[in-house]
Amino acid sequence: MNKEQILKELQFKAIRSSGAGGQHVNKVSSKVELTFNPQSSYGLSDAEKSRFLLKLEARLTKEGSLILQCDEARSQHKNKALIIKRFFDLLKKALEVPKKRKPTKPSRSSVEKRLKSKKIDSNKKAYRKKPDLD
Repeated sequence: MNKEQILKELQFKAIRSSGAGGQHVNKVSSKVELTFNPQSSYGLSDAEKSRFLLKLEARLTKEGSLILQCDEARSQHKNKALIIKRFFDLLKKALEVPKKRKPTKPSRSSVEKRLKSKKIDSNKKAYRKKPDLD
């Protein structure tokens, strides 16, 4: 993953933010929209592209682009910095390969300990019952 190359490929668009805020929000375009197309990216290898598409398939548009928006801050520059950080966190998480699980057996002592505690609990509950007078 070439971070500098990917950063060059990102497309940004400033939009007017919605919601409360009065006059300020109506005249300032502080919301930032980030668009990234993984298929045409030179910063990702083919294996990384396929992993990205597999992991983030539900978040992609019909054209195959990833769109993220941020309007948390009142400043366009802060929103841009936030959205870039969020994008790279998402990319890092998507490209992470999980470790292969090694199946293990429980030790003999742990099995015996578990069975012993089950027996004790069973006896406890048996003593709570009313005695059988037959």
